[in-house]
Amino acid sequence: MTTTVGAEIKRPPKHIIEGLRGLGAATVAGTLGHMGFKSPHMVGILPQTKGKSIVGPALTLQFLPQRPDLFSEGEYSDPETQLHRHVLYHVEEGDVVVVDARGDMRSGVFGDMMSTYFKGRRGAGIIIDGCMRDRPNVEKLDLALWLKGWTPNYHVQTEIFPNAVNVTIACGGVTVVPGDIIVADDDGAVVVPVSMAEAVIADGKKHAEWEVFSREKLMAGESLRRYYPLHPDAEDEYQAWRKARGMDASPSR
Repeated sequence: MTTTVGAEIKRPPKHIIEGLRGLGAATVAGTLGHMGFKSPHMVGILPQTKGKSIVGPALTLQFLPQRPDLFSEGEYSDPETQLHRHVLYHVEEGDVVVVDARGDMRSGVFGDMMSTYFKGRRGAGIIIDGCMRDRPNVEKLDLALWLKGWTPNYHVQTEIFPNAVNVTIACGGVTVVPGDIIVADDDGAVVVPVSMAEAVIADGKKHAEWEVFSREKLMAGESLRRYYPLHPDAEDEYQAWRKARGMDASPSR
């Protein structure tokens, strides 16, 4: 069996991570949509730990369908041939492991012990287009998880096997390049290309700020037409609101 372990990822500067952290998945996804990345959301991969939110660079793991000339479970008598372990060896504090498990609902990519190691490495979260196992013990670890589900089966028990680490994958219908930034919360998981991150932060921050103003107006029963999206005629009103709160002038668009 030929497998691939790619190069170490290049982690983005901390100010990029922190800039995205305050925006949330919905704002990031909407901002990327306006920038031409129409579907950055990993579809069908659901948050398993309510209230968790993460931002971090992606380490990737790719599974493929089993084939007798490429995979034999007998090879797994040597733990170091278990490639799903190798993506965890790369984990540094704040990293996100993203797994293309082909949407398979029968194979548990990681279980209790692998998850404990990930926790000890201080990874930020795990995202799998597929399942994990050992749910009762894994839940005690209080990890940030986005999955399709859970299964009692181990990772190669059925029809897939791990083929490559830190290569470009698809996860939930989205292309993920190692080192891409993942933003995930209760809305789901979103992929941010590093090359687009600065623009997402700038545009997303503007959007998030005028939404605070608009939310106040809508809660007071004011006009939806005027305040969402913020109508150009309300721009002066928005700037006065900012000034009253000691905020610098900043156009809403």
